Amino acid sequence: MSLETICARETYREICDAEGSIPLFSQAWWLDAVAGPAWDAVIAYEKGKIVGTLPFIARRRWGFTILTQPKLTQSLGPWVKPTNKSYPKALAHEKDVLGALAEGLPRYHYYAQNWHCDRQNWLPFYWRGFEQTTRYTYRLHGIGNEQALWEKLQQNIRGDIRKARERYQIAVRTTCDVDELLELNRMTFERQGRSLPYSRDLVARIDDAAAVRAARDCLIAVDPEEKSHAGAYIVRHGNTAYYLMGGGDPELRSSGATSLVLWEAIRNQPEEVEVFDFEGSMIEPIERYFRAFGAQQVPYFRVSRTSSPLLKTATCLKKIAKGGA
Repeated sequence: MSLETICARETYREICDAEGSIPLFSQAWWLDAVAGPAWDAVIAYEKGKIVGTLPFIARRRWGFTILTQPKLTQSLGPWVKPTNKSYPKALAHEKDVLGALAEGLPRYHYYAQNWHCDRQNWLPFYWRGFEQTTRYTYRLHGIGNEQALWEKLQQNIRGDIRKARERYQIAVRTTCDVDELLELNRMTFERQGRSLPYSRDLVARIDDAAAVRAARDCLIAVDPEEKSHAGAYIVRHGNTAYYLMGGGDPELRSSGATSLVLWEAIRNQPEEVEVFDFEGSMIEPIERYFRAFGAQQVPYFRVSRTSSPLLKTATCLKKIAKGGA
């Protein structure tokens, strides 16, 4: 199959408007919010019809061109237009589309993206010299069935929720003030001896764009004295909601409010949302906590390639790989 590719950001916007299967973090409006003019997209055509896309963020660092993804963006990577082909023919079609997208990328020294968990075939990229590391997220499915969700919770999570409600009389409310959530978020990082890894302006841009689309929930757990115990920020698209950010007051950690605010975030999603994605974590205590909600472990791929021999041996590659865009 002969495919053609071009980089065309405005065409990609039109594709996002027409294709509901493109994930949230690959949507043009999301990329506008988190990357401004720094993003573009490879588009693959077959016989004049669009069959696949690959958005990316282009940065220049230390004289190198880096194609990656921005902060607060769980995944970015190729999308292949669904077909009704049989499995062998669909796989052959996917192979050709993914290969064309890989070859259609502009010249770069380093490429690294976390692919959406639905994209499980990276073999055409492997054939072109890319590498892959498996990572994990945690997902709840069928979140419209509250009773089934409650039964999946481990005992410690159910205990936290009851304690927060009954002993501390904590209630969860929505807020339009993202700074209230960010303060709780900052406290959590500070307790870990880390600074906030993203700016207030970045979060505000995301919030503005998501609010216009009714695609976010900003939730705060407060006690009768109006003290904020914990918060959660949720974004969604299609049938999936994502736990983007959260945090809590370290002095009030024992109240169980963190579990309560997440429980309320999960069970109060719109009817069309069927999946809740905790965005995973490779940090063991966080993984254990998400798993306690009954969530299913789901693998996703971090695909990368270094085309510069100099960069392969440079210490800055580790900084780039760790910090993203």
